[in-house]
Amino acid sequence: MALEYPDDLKYMDSHEYVRLDGEIATVGITAFAIDQLGDIVFLELPEVGDAVAKGESFGTVESVKAVEDLKSPITGTVVERNDPLLDAPENLVEDPYGAGWLLKVKTDDPGEANDAMSATEYRAQVEGE
Repeated sequence: MALEYPDDLKYMDSHEYVRLDGEIATVGITAFAIDQLGDIVFLELPEVGDAVAKGESFGTVESVKAVEDLKSPITGTVVERNDPLLDAPENLVEDPYGAGWLLKVKTDDPGEANDAMSATEYRAQVEGE
């Protein structure tokens, strides 16, 4: 099965994505990362009101294979987190780019996302093309 990487997102080499809507950034992890992790059993996310910084860890995702740090693609303040995923992290697999988002962040500088990769660049990196 081919993994999807929507063109309206920007991607980090640490496998997070960001979707900008004005100054609100939706952050999640890519289908590739979820595929590599396998069965996800635990998710740790910051609280609403917490600050996140580009390139810094904001939580962890744990699978039966590994625990991985989640790195923020953008600097700002958490305005919403996907609490239902904390109770059912396995649902990340179903819809990583829709219902499987992790955080919504009010960005300090939306231009930070310009440093991230396009879907084409990310696909080339993870598929080794």
